[in-house]
This record gives sequence, C-alpha cells and structure tokens, in this order.
Amino acid sequence: MKLIDPWGAELPEDYTSIIKDFGLEHFDPKLFPEANRVMRRGVVFAGRDLGRISEAIKHKKPYYVLSGIMPSGDRIHFGNKVVVENIKYFQEHGATSTYMLVADLEAASARGVTLEEARRRAIEFHIPAYIALGLDPKKTTFYFQSENQKVLHLAYEFAKKVTSAEFRAIYGTNDPGRVMAALTQAGDILFPQMDQRMPGIIPVGIDQDPHLRLTRDICHRTNEKYGFVAPSAIYHKYTPSLDGDLKMSKSKPESCVELPEPVNAVLKKVKRAKTGGRDTEDEQRKKGGIPEICMIFEMYKQHLIEDDKELDKVYKDCTKGELLCGTDKANACNRMGTFMEDFTRKLEKARNSIDKLNFIRL
Repeated sequence: MKLIDPWGAELPEDYTSIIKDFGLEHFDPKLFPEANRVMRRGVVFAGRDLGRISEAIKHKKPYYVLSGIMPSGDRIHFGNKVVVENIKYFQEHGATSTYMLVADLEAASARGVTLEEARRRAIEFHIPAYIALGLDPKKTTFYFQSENQKVLHLAYEFAKKVTSAEFRAIYGTNDPGRVMAALTQAGDILFPQMDQRMPGIIPVGIDQDPHLRLTRDICHRTNEKYGFVAPSAIYHKYTPSLDGDLKMSKSKPESCVELPEPVNAVLKKVKRAKTGGRDTEDEQRKKGGIPEICMIFEMYKQHLIEDDKELDKVYKDCTKGELLCGTDKANACNRMGTFMEDFTRKLEKARNSIDKLNFIRL
C-alpha cells in the first residue's frame, strides 16, 4: 500500500492508481449543477461521498464547505487557486456555511512557525489572498486553531480513538507533533457539526487525503457519542511546474508562479515554460504541436481560459500546426499579466477590509 504524506514532498505519479489504492470515487461533473471550469476539465478527478453533497445541493438541504490555510510562508503558488475556486463553487450552490481555518497550531508543530508569526502571515497575506482569488468573505467564518477551544477539545477526545499503529499506517509516522496536528485537523473538519449534524465537503489536493481518512474513521468510532456525518471530499490534481514536473513547488522558484509576484518576473518564467512544440517551425507546421505535454496549455486549462470553446480552438490550432509556440507564449503572457495585475489590485482591497471579517474565538 502506498502512503500519501501531507507534510512531505513525495508525489503520486499516477492519479488512476491513487483512486484505486485509496478507494476514491472517480469524479463525475454531472453530479453537480453548473460544474465549474476545473470540474468540467478533469482537474478535479476524485472524491469521497460526493453523492451526499450532490443530493444536498439538489434538494436544498444544509451542508457546509471547509478549508484551511497553512501560514508557512509569505506567498502561495498558483495551484492554491483551484482550492478557492471549488470553495467558491459550493458557496454559490447552497452551502449553508463556509469555514476557513488558519492552521497555526499545525504550522507550529509541523513547520516550526510561531503562533505570532502564523497570525501575522494569515492576517497580512493569506486571508486577503484567498479573498482576492474569489472566496466570498461575507459567507465565510474564519478562525485560528489556537483560539478555538471546541476544536482542541475534540482533538483530545479523538486521541482516545486512534492507536499509534493505526496512525503510522495512515501517515507513515507517529511523531507526537504530527499526531496532534492530525487530530486537530480532524477537530477542524468536524467542528461545523457541533451545532448541527450535516454533510460537509472539503476541497483539497490529494496530499491531504490522510486527514480525511483519519477523520472518517473517527466519525465511525465516535458515532454513539457524537453522531457526526462523515465528511465528503473533492480532490484536484496538482498544477504542474512550468518545467513539466508533476507539481508546482516553491522549492523550484524558476518554474513556480507565486502569488503575488512581479509581472515581469512571471512573464520570464512563462517564456521559459516547457511546450509541446517540435524541433523546428517547419516540422511543427507539418505535424502540429502536442498540447497534452505543453505547460502553457495546462495553464490555460486549469487557470487562464474560462470558455471551453476558446480552449478547444487553442487545442485544435496547436495540433494542426496553425498555432506556434512563440505566439502561444505571447498570448499566455498577456493573460498571465492581466491575471496578476487583477490579483494584486484585489489583494490590496481585501487587506483594507480585514477588520470587517467574521472571526470566531471560542
């Protein structure tokens, strides 16, 4: 059995095998009305108990959406945009409540970030950045793990239900700091049900699945006392690195689009991105390009082109040899520059409104 480490750098190479190995559901965009761009295009590829959320949307029943912020740095990368887009989708499709937690305790235990530094980063950057990417602050409740006593109480309750061997089987380690971080995550995921038992959807990358599996196991083991509804999850693929690696990572800054980042710096990276072009222009005009291995096309698919017909035209023009890589990169630079300028403007606006947000302290 493979392991997925939410704190590590090892990445799954085959999403199909991940679905099989971890008992996930293949994602079907027909389950959800008006599926968003990343749902329609296969960027969202798997989930758990998605039918439960689909039924809640269809019959207008209560459900919540929850995600977390790990304030381990002063920037995020382009891939975080997918999480926010999926949160936004559920906010627009009947979610009764949205919770955005700041994982300051996990940052302290797993990343060595002080609580004070975690708070500063969250307030000054991470929360405004999520709002700039599309999170609706009027529909969102925010909190810091360290200030939510109900979450901490749940974590200590859950500690009675998980053995050291079981934790090692899920995470590959039973380091005490990470044990507590994971149990606190379970408390976060189930916290919205303290007042009302209802389904919840957690949009995450596949590297966070261990937390979902642990939480779902805990739900079954505490059913008699709490009666929590096991959380649903929706998983998206990673945004690839511009050099073609599976996941964009800040450890490779030359191939990672960070937010925020000066426009000129981003455009230099885009111009160096791996493409599906041929060795010469003549060969590409004759044989066409290969968009399936082109990082520019992947950026279009995941982030930069909203209209499906427009994306399809780019694909066809590339494969027919009518769109060459130089022109394609120039077009991508224009789109990326527009996005980055818009993001920067919205980020500053969100920073100026931070005192209006709904924070809870329990």
